[in-house]
Parts: sequence; C-alpha cells; structure tokens
Amino acid sequence: MPATKHYYLTTPIYYVNDVPHIGHAYTSLACDTLARFMRLDGYDVKFLTGTDEHGQKVEKSAALAGLDPLAFTDRVSQNFRDMAKAFNFTNDDFIRTTEPRHIQAVQHLWQRLVERGEIYLGSYAGWYAVRDEAFYGEDELRDGPAGRKIAPTGAECEWVEEPSYFFRLAAWRDRLLAFYDANPDFILPAGKRNEVIAFVKTGLRDLSISRTTFKWGIPVPGDDAHIMYVWLDALANYITAVGYPNVAPDSEFARYWPADLHMVGKDILRFHAIYWPAFLMAADLAPPRRVFAHGWWTIEGQKMSKSLGNAIAPETLIESYGLDQTRYFLLREVPFGNDGDFSTRAVINRINGDLANDYGNLAQRVLSMIHKNCGAQVPTPGPFTEADQRLLAAAQGLLATTRHEMSLQAFNRALEALWAMIGDANRYVDEQAPWALRKTDPARMATVLYVLAETIRHVALLTQPFMPGASARLLDQLAVPVAQRDFTHLTPASALVPATALPAPQGLFPRHIEEAAP
Repeated sequence: MPATKHYYLTTPIYYVNDVPHIGHAYTSLACDTLARFMRLDGYDVKFLTGTDEHGQKVEKSAALAGLDPLAFTDRVSQNFRDMAKAFNFTNDDFIRTTEPRHIQAVQHLWQRLVERGEIYLGSYAGWYAVRDEAFYGEDELRDGPAGRKIAPTGAECEWVEEPSYFFRLAAWRDRLLAFYDANPDFILPAGKRNEVIAFVKTGLRDLSISRTTFKWGIPVPGDDAHIMYVWLDALANYITAVGYPNVAPDSEFARYWPADLHMVGKDILRFHAIYWPAFLMAADLAPPRRVFAHGWWTIEGQKMSKSLGNAIAPETLIESYGLDQTRYFLLREVPFGNDGDFSTRAVINRINGDLANDYGNLAQRVLSMIHKNCGAQVPTPGPFTEADQRLLAAAQGLLATTRHEMSLQAFNRALEALWAMIGDANRYVDEQAPWALRKTDPARMATVLYVLAETIRHVALLTQPFMPGASARLLDQLAVPVAQRDFTHLTPASALVPATALPAPQGLFPRHIEEAAP
C-alpha cells in the first residue's frame, strides 16, 4: 500500500570552502538514520542534502586554489557526494545552489518579498565576518589582537560600508515570539530554544540581504549590481528542492512542505530559527515544523581546527572501524544535541563492549545453539512461561519506545532502549541455560531458543536505521524475508515460523584488535 504520510527532512547545505569532516558526516548520519526509520515506519520520505556554493568566502577560496568559482565548487561539491556514498546515506536529492532550478526559486522568493513590501534599498555600515557570512552588532564583538574585532564564533570581522537591500526583520520580532510560543517544539533542544527567544526579545535589526563588493552569487532581480546575501540564497534551497515556486495543490511542494525537520549545527541555528521563518512568513509560506541544533565534536579532547591538523576525514573512520560501527558510535556516544568527544578509546570500547560482547554475542550464541541443537531450523516452541511472555512483551513494546525517542531526535535514547532489550535477552539466556536444558528438557530448550530468536528479530528490525549492513546480515541469518523487514511486521502475526531453515550463523561484529586502555 502506498504511504499516505509524508516526511521531509534536510541537512544544512554544506559550505564548499573546505573538505568534509566528522561534523558534516554527523549531521547527515542523523538525518539518514531518521529517514530510514520513517520509511520503515510507513512514511513517504524526502531526504535532502547538498552544497552551498555562493558567497565571498567561496570566491576567496577559489582564488587561493587558482580556480574560477564554478570549477572550484564542482570539485568540492563532489567531495560531499563522495562522503554520502561512503556512509551509504539514502538522500533522495542533492542540491547545489549554483543550479538553475535554485536560481529561479530564489529570485522568485525575492520578488515575492518585494511585492509584499518586505524589502527596501538602503546602505549598510557595520561589522561582517567573511568566515561566517554573517553580520554582527558592536555589542556582540570582542577585541582581538592588533585592534581586530572578533565575532562570538571566533571569526575575524571587517568593517563594511556599501549600498544594500534590507529585509524588514525588526518588524517580525513579536510575530516570531508568538510563533515560538504557539510551537514549543519548533526549536530543539529546549536550551537552544531558550537562547533564540532571549535573543529575539532583545530586539531585531533589519537584515542586510545584498552585497556589492563581490560577484559570486545570485543577482538581485532587476539590479545586477547587487548579489543576494548568501543566507537568503542558501536557506531557500529547502523550498527549491520541493519545486518552489510551483505551489499548486498537486505539486511536490504541497506534498512535502512545510518541512518536518531541518537538522543543523548549533552555530547556524540563528539563521534557521529566526531569519528563515521570518522570510517564509513574510512571503506567506509556512515555516518548517522543527529546527534541531546538534552539538559539536572535539577530537581527543581538543577542538577540531586546521591549525591543529586534527580534523578527521569521515572515510578514515570507516576504514579504521567499519561503517556500521562508526554509525553506531556517533549516535550512541553522547545525548544528541550535546557536544561530544571522539576518542580512540571511546570508539573501541563501544565496538568491543556494546557491539561485539552484547549484541553480537547474543546473536551468535543463540543462533549457534539453534544450528547445533535444532536441526538448523527455527525451533518449535511449547507453552510460554511467565518469563518467556515477559521478554516477548518487552520486545513487542520496543517500537513504541523507539518511535517516541526518534520523534524527538533522541538517537542515543533510542539506542539505549534497544540495548536494554539486548541486556534483558542476555540475562534471560543465562537464567534459562538452554545448554543445560538440551540434556534435561529438549522441548523447553526449543521454547527458550525460539523466544530468544524472536526477540532478536525485533531488535534486528529496529537497528536497521542505525546499522543497516549488520542488521540486514542478522535478518538474513534469521531467514526473515526482505518483504517483511518494515515496522508493520513488528507484531506476533509476523513472528518467526517454526521449522524454517536457517543458514549457518556468522559473526556480526568482530572485536577491534587494538584494545582500549582500561
């Protein structure tokens, strides 16, 4: 049956002045995991990622590389496609802001804002950070070496004076506050919501949305001397990708907009939670349903930086630890939304502990006992005891728990719930001792092993979004048909069929040979 529920989620479009690092992979991984979960849960999903290719910073980076800006962005944008392929991300679209479809959409949005009286021509004089592509007020800056002005992000600012078009952002203060109040889950985590509200309450200044001092950008309609401010350009990618300006009732826009989730790093929350809903409401378009701002990763306790040379290429993680292992670690190690530290010790502990010892060992020993003692077939169970029913009921309740946590982008809590189930199953093995029952009560042994296999089926189905490769291999070992791997089959009606032939079990998660320090 075709999905009737729609879900649209996006990564930020990544700025192409550098190569991808662990932070980019983290954002896309979170979106990929959620997209996979929602598809398995019956949704028609659109998952968007892409690259942000305009602006002064890109123009300067291209010049340093000895390339014209388009050739430069062609090369660097491909790096982000390669990252998506390496991580097996399932994005449905990859947008580039240099594409004709995007230029058309942004210019249409601009004209819409002009028609509604939201844009006027003036002049700008103030502080601008090229690195952030952001304007800052004097009260936001601190003094740096040699009289330089430093933004809250650490970026150096320069004084800019030029003609500029402005968006009437100041007029949106009260309407934005009313919107936040009416939509308490629009910004997550809650702490970030409070920061945005506090900022807006202090008052907003009209926003400069064009530049004349460089040329690498989208021309302002009717005034080619001006290039659109990179953030108005960039944010509009989310509506470009669903066919804007075609907003007809049967359009892709009508199907997917408003977006259900914009996933962003905490450094660009202000643009997404203040500017973007104001632009949209000013154009009489609905704001997105949620913006989630996740934290940053440090590396072995140090901030990632070019000067330290400690940025980790995403592909290096996969080569060192494995794809599923890397995906698991990044989403399990810290509460999603908080900052986290990537350390060799931590990732090896997760691989050897959570994956090899807990999940992998549970699957291996249960399936090995079935293969050896039950004729390599799904066992035929007898009457279920209270302990059996308790474990099966817990497995059947996992979907509701996991669905709730995923609805809040609480990836780590969803995994904690799954690992609590794995822990219960391992304790059940020890308590029931099927190896002993083999001699004293073979029928009871078969029942115990069936209960365990059915529990593992539930866990394997629900770990698919997080670790698709390992989960698929485990479901193969349980002889679960591919057509029965979505979440509609997390019911007793889809339970394992006794006497189904099973292949020889194979290990899922080898221990990492480099042991972590105690």
